[in-house]
Amino acid sequence: QVQLVESGGGLVQAGGSLRLSCAASGRTFSAYTMGWFRQAPGKEREPVAAISWTGGSAYYADSVKGRFTISRDNAKNTVYLQMNSLKPEDTAVYYCAADPRRFYGLQNYKNYNYWGQGTQVTVSS
Repeated sequence: QVQLVESGGGLVQAGGSLRLSCAASGRTFSAYTMGWFRQAPGKEREPVAAISWTGGSAYYADSVKGRFTISRDNAKNTVYLQMNSLKPEDTAVYYCAADPRRFYGLQNYKNYNYWGQGTQVTVSS
């Protein structure tokens, strides 16, 4: 089992940047696929990015490609989401998720077993 704690959210102007972090507990962090999701008010939770166990493969939603970068540091049990060129439509609660299965590509949020509490990202125009 793994516990996840996100940090790094906040208020930023359009065009700005934020870096989200997700710290995981447990000794087998490197054996989990990690994902970032977001949920805006009135909308379903959607996948943003995912990264493989080793960090060798990363996947992105079309809406964030070229602007967001997911990475992980298995020695620090942490996954990151670097968000650049932020837009008002990126405003949402961002969630970190983990699953011990190997996923290829983005997955529906229902496929992930472990979740953080979320961190709010607000982008003003």
